[in-house]
Amino acid sequence: MNIHAPSIPGLVTLAALCACGAAFAAGKHAGGHGHGDEDTAIGRPGSAAKATRTITIESSDTMRYTPSDIQVKQGETVRFVIRNVGKVKHELSLGTERELLEHLEQMKKFPDMEHDEPNKVSLAPGKQGQIVWQFTKAGTVNFACLMPGHYEAGMKGAIRVSRQ
Repeated sequence: MNIHAPSIPGLVTLAALCACGAAFAAGKHAGGHGHGDEDTAIGRPGSAAKATRTITIESSDTMRYTPSDIQVKQGETVRFVIRNVGKVKHELSLGTERELLEHLEQMKKFPDMEHDEPNKVSLAPGKQGQIVWQFTKAGTVNFACLMPGHYEAGMKGAIRVSRQ
């Protein structure tokens, strides 16, 4: 029996296949970001029954959100209705700038990633979805489309959370 040690190219290929398998096994991108019932740096998922208002945000192929600058009050629960009025897929992800940039890097590697998190919604052309969020801390909550190239083209916005 002739047994050979694996070659470097063979090990690289094996590692790549394992990484792809883990990504495909995950299916949807969910959990791990601490967006359960506890507060995060940007607040927490809200209850639709407690939403004090609804804000509609349109995402378009001009790589802009309308509106892109939103004012809310600390403690407020808001229902965001996000409409994709474009002809390409868009998403809206809430987060700190750091979280969004980290997720942007993941999206570059896995552009077809689906989301199953309360602070994110992905939308096919002509579709709409919603995020219900409670803003528990004053400051700025960022939002962006993390589809490859969209963030870089300027598809982002800010929610200014003022003290009560």
